[in-house]
Amino acid sequence: MPQESDPGTSDRLQRTAADVFGWRALRPGQLTAMEAVMAGRDTLAVMPTGAGKSAVYQVAALLLPGPTVVVSPLIALQRDQIAGLLGHHAPEAVAVNSAQAAGETEAAWEAVRHGDAEYLFLSPEQLTKDKVIERLARAAPSLFVVDEAQCVASWGHDFRPDYLRLAQAVQRVGRPTVLALTATAAPPVREEIVRRLDMEDPALVVAGFDRPNITLEVRRFPDDADKRRAVVERAAAERKPGIVYTATRKDAEKYAAELAGLGLSAAAYHAGLAAGERSRVHDAFLSGGTDVVVATSAFGMGIDKEDVRFVLHASVPGSLDAYYQEIGRAGRDGDPAVAVLHYRPEDSGLQRLFATRAPDEETLGEVAEQIHERNGSVALDDVGERTDLSHRRVTAAANLLEQAGAVRTDADGEVRSVPGVTSEDATARAVEAAESQRRLERSRLAMVLAYAETTSCRRRFLLGYFGEPYDPPCGHCDVCRPPTSTDGTVAEGVGDPDDARPRHPAAASYPAGTQVRHSEWGDGTVMSEEGDRITVLFDSMGYRTLSLAAIAEKGLLTARTESAD
Repeated sequence: MPQESDPGTSDRLQRTAADVFGWRALRPGQLTAMEAVMAGRDTLAVMPTGAGKSAVYQVAALLLPGPTVVVSPLIALQRDQIAGLLGHHAPEAVAVNSAQAAGETEAAWEAVRHGDAEYLFLSPEQLTKDKVIERLARAAPSLFVVDEAQCVASWGHDFRPDYLRLAQAVQRVGRPTVLALTATAAPPVREEIVRRLDMEDPALVVAGFDRPNITLEVRRFPDDADKRRAVVERAAAERKPGIVYTATRKDAEKYAAELAGLGLSAAAYHAGLAAGERSRVHDAFLSGGTDVVVATSAFGMGIDKEDVRFVLHASVPGSLDAYYQEIGRAGRDGDPAVAVLHYRPEDSGLQRLFATRAPDEETLGEVAEQIHERNGSVALDDVGERTDLSHRRVTAAANLLEQAGAVRTDADGEVRSVPGVTSEDATARAVEAAESQRRLERSRLAMVLAYAETTSCRRRFLLGYFGEPYDPPCGHCDVCRPPTSTDGTVAEGVGDPDDARPRHPAAASYPAGTQVRHSEWGDGTVMSEEGDRITVLFDSMGYRTLSLAAIAEKGLLTARTESAD
């Protein structure tokens, strides 16, 4: 049972932060989240990149009995987090991952067993192994941290199938307090994180999403060659260091070569490179040896570099969740930085392809059949051996089947069929769930395109996506930043965003967060309001922007109450 926080908890936390880490003051949200963890309460902390999410578990862990488990998705990220702890007077931190030699792994477990290591970093894939779970259970961890928790959401931008099985791992190691950390999570993603991790009455700590020192800009191009030239020229002209994001590995290599040809220290980074080369590029960027990294979305998660001056996107990202996390790597020191989306409408085709990727009906059928053929439970690795499917494909299919209520996971992490549901029914349900997920993904891409095309304040649009109201103009986006005349003075009466759009009388009835029901699309949540229109996230259809005039005229929406459900 959660224990009550004693009156001196805040003082102890702040004193530990100062004595061990040298932090004289904790940032907004950090102390609140730490106190919740200390009281034994599951906690979801949503804090922008650079807001110090890791400090929540780093400090609290030192005042809790037993080791702290940190689930971190990338080996490079684990390495950076451990290095950061070593730079202070913190206790030992160790990792267990596939890149280690057997002796190193055994030494890490011994350090945990003897109480020498306070922090143990693991990937979610490690927690699918029975031997790892058994060793963790014997260690009796007091805190189970899920870093980059957006990976838990099945339509989150960094989705990892094995993240969806962490709830079972938490139960199997003794049900310690769960702390989930993420930089960007819109309200529906937060809800899914809580549900997927089986968090009990969690404390929700959400720091403000606004990063006013980052200037937002979108440049539209009808021609691909012009867009590519503009990306290179902008990366060359901006203050360094910076990051350029591309949609493909080929583009990452090409842009990096062009920038290097201009005399810049530029390097490509993507999942197709050897691990040693990725580490080299990663380390060179952190140390200041590289001016520009040109990368796919594989680069940047957890990058602890404060002086990034620009983040350019050479192609359309798959969602505003992904976009906001990526541009959040700029200006962490609080100094001015710029985020520029180079946009060509035709570029969205590749992201539409990504948005439709999900286990196909044949794969779902194979996995469902193998699970239903067993009288009891079956391990996913056994299903993989019988179907000759990869671990990732089997896990993704099993997750969809479970999401559709066609299979369930036992306490030991194995799956079994649900009584009364045939393998054919299970497949049909999962196919329907996959199609619903595709609709959500396509709607999220549509929101990216709407951001690129908006004539209103971009900061208002972006923050509204995350359910955070904002009164424009911001003065730091290309729509509402006042242009200057030739003598350097600000011209009056120009450059104002198109937020003078008359506010419809019905707008007051639909503030952000309002639960609504559409006559055709069912239940949803109002995410933002822009004068004469609102954006609603529907459970079945994803994001939709609706005219308030049409809503009022046709009676399309009604506000929901708890009793209506």
